[in-house]
Amino acid sequence: MLNRDELERYARHIVLREVGGPGQAKLKAARVLVIGAGGLGAPLLLYLAAAGVGTIGIVDDDIVSLSNLQRQVIHVTADVGVRKVDSAEAAIEKLNPHVKVETHMTRLDASNALDLISDYDVIADGSDNFATRYLASDACYFARKPLVTAAVGVFDGSLTTIRAHESGADGARNPTYRCLFPEPPPAGSIPACSEAGILGALPGILGSMMALEVMREIVGFGEGLVGRLLMVDARSMRFETLSYAWDSDNPLSGIAPTIVDLC
Repeated sequence: MLNRDELERYARHIVLREVGGPGQAKLKAARVLVIGAGGLGAPLLLYLAAAGVGTIGIVDDDIVSLSNLQRQVIHVTADVGVRKVDSAEAAIEKLNPHVKVETHMTRLDASNALDLISDYDVIADGSDNFATRYLASDACYFARKPLVTAAVGVFDGSLTTIRAHESGADGARNPTYRCLFPEPPPAGSIPACSEAGILGALPGILGSMMALEVMREIVGFGEGLVGRLLMVDARSMRFETLSYAWDSDNPLSGIAPTIVDLC
């Protein structure tokens, strides 16, 4: 149930036909795990908290540095040197005291991924490296959890939703992350953010869209991004969508899978 303060706080959601009181109650009951409290995770966490997601878990093992503040808007100058999970928790508490925050000061790896992910309803991956993205997507497949995942480059970004443990309305199997990207790029082929730079507002756009997609997954309105990759080009402000499908040769959920656990 929503109390009087929550009814006023979420009034602009409640008057939406697609959300309403029942949808807001679903948001309050939901548990969302956010991987990474950086460029993508910062706006994602703020919008999930503002929307009234009841419990938000944060996985990050980093501390706030001054160079983060150009894009990681959940942290402020006084947070430099503070653990990102603690800085993010404090910001969420100021924004919405109705939200419970669970902090996980650790790096997602094969030894802890299933335990962390299994405790949440929706997973949102805002990590900054391919190893974690593949690990998160594989773990969500084994744990049977929906995954919203995004990535950003210097002037470009992408976003999709993975429900590889399910089939679509037509009975066809939903694709995995490995159907979309069979293999990570060669090591060293993509420079790190510290080397190439990044346009500060770009992760804000993608992180906000991640929050929208997570909320849509919880409430259940509209057409999501399962089997569709949304691509953003910030140079020309162009948005395009690429459709992709289940690949029977993919090593995770294909006809002859070779990945049977996270090890």
